Amino acid sequence: MVLPALALTIMATKLYVDPQGNDAAQGTASQPLKTFEGAQLAARKLHGNRVTVVFAAGVYRLDKLIVLGPEDSGMQFIASKGAKVILSGADTFQPKWQPAEGKIVRCAVPKGFDADQIYINGEKKTLARYPNKDASIRIFNGYAKDAISPDRVATWKDPAGGYFHAMHAYMWGGFQFRILGKDASGKLRMEGGWQNNRQADPHPEYRYVEGIREELDAPGEWFLDRKEGALYYYPEPGESLNAPVEGALLKGLIEFNGAKEVTLSGFTFQRTARTFMETKEPLLRSDWTIYRGGAALFTNSKDCTIEDSTFEDIGGNAVFVSGKNKAISIRRCLIKNIGASGVAFVGDPKAVRNPLFEYNQNQSFASLDKTPGPKTDDYPTDCRVEDCIITHIGETEKQATGVEISMSRRITVKNCSIYHVPRAGINIGDHCWGGHVIQDCDVFDTVLETGDHGAFNSWGRDRYWALTDVDMNKGEHPELALLDAVEPNYLLHNRWQCFHGWDIDLDDGSSNYVIRDNLCLNGGIKNREGFSRLVENNIMVGNSFHPHVWFLNSGDVFRKNIVFEPYKPIQVPKPWGREVDHNFLVGGSAKSLSDLSGRDEHSGGGDAMFVDPRKGDYGVRAASPVFKLGFKNFAMNSFGVRAPWLRAIVLAPTFASNERVASEVESAEWLGAKVKNLVQPEELSATGLGEGLGVYVSEVKVGSPAALLGLRAVDVILAVNDVSVRSVGTLTKQTSVKSLKIWRNQQAKTLRSSAPSPGE
Repeated sequence: MVLPALALTIMATKLYVDPQGNDAAQGTASQPLKTFEGAQLAARKLHGNRVTVVFAAGVYRLDKLIVLGPEDSGMQFIASKGAKVILSGADTFQPKWQPAEGKIVRCAVPKGFDADQIYINGEKKTLARYPNKDASIRIFNGYAKDAISPDRVATWKDPAGGYFHAMHAYMWGGFQFRILGKDASGKLRMEGGWQNNRQADPHPEYRYVEGIREELDAPGEWFLDRKEGALYYYPEPGESLNAPVEGALLKGLIEFNGAKEVTLSGFTFQRTARTFMETKEPLLRSDWTIYRGGAALFTNSKDCTIEDSTFEDIGGNAVFVSGKNKAISIRRCLIKNIGASGVAFVGDPKAVRNPLFEYNQNQSFASLDKTPGPKTDDYPTDCRVEDCIITHIGETEKQATGVEISMSRRITVKNCSIYHVPRAGINIGDHCWGGHVIQDCDVFDTVLETGDHGAFNSWGRDRYWALTDVDMNKGEHPELALLDAVEPNYLLHNRWQCFHGWDIDLDDGSSNYVIRDNLCLNGGIKNREGFSRLVENNIMVGNSFHPHVWFLNSGDVFRKNIVFEPYKPIQVPKPWGREVDHNFLVGGSAKSLSDLSGRDEHSGGGDAMFVDPRKGDYGVRAASPVFKLGFKNFAMNSFGVRAPWLRAIVLAPTFASNERVASEVESAEWLGAKVKNLVQPEELSATGLGEGLGVYVSEVKVGSPAALLGLRAVDVILAVNDVSVRSVGTLTKQTSVKSLKIWRNQQAKTLRSSAPSPGE
């Protein structure tokens, strides 16, 4: 774009933009520019001035990604006071609807209109799918076991361009596949399944398809026939069809690339295309793969800010901070209706020493680079997400979270309200390189569609973990855990709630944490493996502490906490950790705790004397016995967002019943082993399997037939004599055992009998 000579002479510090303006204008309040790009180019001509670009209300439709680079440093792009300024990735056209068949109508679309999100009368419509969308159904808003059954596929003439979605077999996120067509035998040809880094089959039941012409059968559904160049739509009852059609085309709206001290304030970022088929890059031995993109993308930038803004109807990530960035701030923002994650901070693997990318990969102590910390500075550091609502994210991608932190350092998440999410509210994928602070947040209604996870989740599968020649179960080389986790992570004064896992889930080697003054409303706190965790002065409503598979010499400390149930350990040698003491069991006695931990010499139990649990106030009264144990009250009314405009719309968790929702447990004795249905969160975590995928073995008597078969505690029985076993009732019918398929150490294994079983 070439600016007129007159515009080049402007030396004012403000430029004005209006959708009704003209990019050939001077950029004054009375002669505004028209587009973001035009304003950006005009501002660059004022090099040396700290230019503020002021946008009037309206929709600014972008036809390409706006890139803010070094030459834009120091600029401010702001919405005029009280104006709703929308940056949209959607294009529009005025349809000429004609009857198609039944209640379905069709219209021709402009050339190049290749949208996978459609808006009519300002509302997002549903891409034709099976089963039909039902908002009352928790998982996928509807799922069907026969989504790609041969009988159903046979009804599709040409399914190419459609998608198959499924949960991970163990409910660790999900998968997506693009349908390429059918082969000569009528079987679907597909590509995809790379959206999850923990390999598994698609879930056998939780699945659906979309983008299939024959599945256009419900009001509000649409289908785009790209070969024909036509859009088909099933109108909702009484719906007007006079409005333009919008289709999300751009994958991203704004990229900060090499920018410094650039601020965007007061914008609404809206309507970008979905990116789930580009979610391919694996993170470090994480369950995640990622796409380095979002409505706003930061690369190699410093001291840049997005504030007082809204991200809505975004097809992929809302904000992605990729690689080397410093002091990026996202503050006072509303992030809602997002296809993938809310805000992600992800460094470059080249900054990592001894990086591994798949869960089952490992390395040796001898080959390990033992230099602490990062190798390069290619990672986000000293960044913040503050005073934000993040809700209804992961609408397409289920391995998604409100805030993702991976290969980063000193990320602060403060005063955020994160709720209604399919998986974690906040996830730390590794401990490269710590220093993160999660404080004053309100995180609830989490893990709504998946399982074996937490409102807060972390992994510590760093270079020290699962070395081939070091046995940390025997306490060897605990110092290695701090090679990557060089600074502690802090979880300070947050409120957490999870109904399909733990409120705080420190999983697989998570190390170097300080967890203090947290109110856990349902799922308790879990520490699995790892080293150097301090858990102090927390309240676990309706639940307890879940120590799992601890290493010797862990150095863990659990003190001055209030629990509602006795601890729930799995494979933790006594006595536990470095210190477990001065804790309080509501309605119970200290002996219930000390019998489990081998510690708790000074712990107590009884009535904690909470102030008002029905209203969520778990502060304790002055006469409470917990004060004698060193517990200190913490504020119960300062979780979550603070900005008035956000507080006016934010939700809070419910407190009517903070008792944990427990699955029904069926148990029995089988061949001298104690077995139970695989449903409890601690057992799902210890085994790494999804609910209902086998029968959990809690104990095996020495010399019993089960022991002679080679069965061990914490095994999961998957099949007997090649007959699938999903419940205790099915297992106990099997008395003659030739072969036993089990799950052990997160791998399948077959045990074979060398002698007749009882009953033969």
